Amino acid sequence: MDHVDRIRQQWNTERPDLDVGPMVTIGRMSRLARQLRQSHEEVFARHGLNAAGFDVLATLRRSGPPHALTPKALLASTMVTSGTMTNRLDRLAAQGLVERTPDPADGRGTVIRLTEKGHTVIDAAVGDHVANQHRLLAHLGADDRAALDRIFTRWLAALEAEDPEGRAT
Repeated sequence: MDHVDRIRQQWNTERPDLDVGPMVTIGRMSRLARQLRQSHEEVFARHGLNAAGFDVLATLRRSGPPHALTPKALLASTMVTSGTMTNRLDRLAAQGLVERTPDPADGRGTVIRLTEKGHTVIDAAVGDHVANQHRLLAHLGADDRAALDRIFTRWLAALEAEDPEGRAT
């Protein structure tokens, strides 16, 4: 019996009229999410990053050469406010991981580009991140992972359809 089972047992005793099955499922998912987040943050910290910085660098890296995007494109990819993005970019620029350069397509705009140092950092960080994700999922077989992926895909699509503005993302 784990912590969530004890909570279910308590609610079943105190409020037998309630079906707390969803609480059990979501409670386990919340505990799992906390474990995953902590593990990710530990990997990012080894590279001098946090999840927000990793997100920006990874977005630039996976965008392909020249590994540069407009702030608007970064905002669309990361789904944060412009003020939040500015703060992230300022921190990454101060670390020498990104640079702001004139946008060749729009002389008034800028693009955010990975520096050589940023490229090196994100390549090392993403390699460790993927290895960590493999470690975290090693407790599940391929069939279980595929089943979870199908379930989460269907569930997420349904929840996102209920909220077309994407407030929960």
